[in-house]
Amino acid sequence: MPDSGLLASLTLARGGIDRAAERREDDAWFEQAWRDPATRVLVLHRGKARVRTEVPPADGAPEPARGSAGLVLVGPHEAGDDGVRVLLAVHDDVAHVALLLRPDAEPPEAPAGADGDVRWEGLREVGAALGDLDAGLLVAAVALAHWHDAHPRCPRCGAATEPAQAGWSRRCPDDGSQHFPRSDPAVIVLVRDDDDRALLGRRAEWPDGFFSTLAGFVEAGESAELTVVREMQEEAGVLVDRLDYLGSQPWPFPSSLMLGYHARLAPGSPEPRPDGTEITEVRWFTREEMLAGCEDGTVRIPPAISIARRLVEHWYGGPLPGSWARR
Repeated sequence: MPDSGLLASLTLARGGIDRAAERREDDAWFEQAWRDPATRVLVLHRGKARVRTEVPPADGAPEPARGSAGLVLVGPHEAGDDGVRVLLAVHDDVAHVALLLRPDAEPPEAPAGADGDVRWEGLREVGAALGDLDAGLLVAAVALAHWHDAHPRCPRCGAATEPAQAGWSRRCPDDGSQHFPRSDPAVIVLVRDDDDRALLGRRAEWPDGFFSTLAGFVEAGESAELTVVREMQEEAGVLVDRLDYLGSQPWPFPSSLMLGYHARLAPGSPEPRPDGTEITEVRWFTREEMLAGCEDGTVRIPPAISIARRLVEHWYGGPLPGSWARR
């Protein structure tokens, strides 16, 4: 992916994989790929994959360095066949397939000869430490695992559906209908005022000092831009205009697509006030206040896996210390 500012820095939107969509209809090719010992398989169990951590985070680093952890991929004969198979990518002429185990299945042990610290980890915990290829594989696998688990039956007739198109759709054997994964669009927004302060909020369930950008789902019949205006008014009581779109990132927990914006406080906007239900605190930050709070731990912002952190750091002008994940 060419350098595109914020887009290139988003942990879960790095690109780097060829999804080989043209192969999804070729059942014979996919079966042959599954029999090929060169094929690499990502085994996913309850949203977690086996990960090898090779390099610990540097002292004082808010997050592990990219590439400091890697997925443990195995051959088809080591993976077993007790789950949904999904063609994730073809990389360097090698098929990369996910095996989505049933939640009640017994996860396999680490492969023989695996060195380093191998453990089962979720995307939230390890996403920032993966290299580009591994991150792309795991994001797709997690998103599709959530979808397959949530859509076992046909929404038309209620019959049990079957995986199709190399795991990228489900087909109803009774009425012949085909069903595909969907993403739910949501906006995530950092509001700036005329003094270039940033408005952040704290949700009701978060501890004191945890702050993030404001966000909400796009409603039926609504544009993303109108969602920004509505959500900022609902959650923080402010009016905004001059929206700058800065990039998007999948958030497969279970199926969101986060659309990132900076928005300017509109002239005559009321002072910020939390809605008191979802948001219990809203606060303006100068850059100096943000840095001081992150350094002394009185302010905690989301980890690197979240687009929210990138929106904050884009406004700040560089990396900030600390996160929810690491003190």
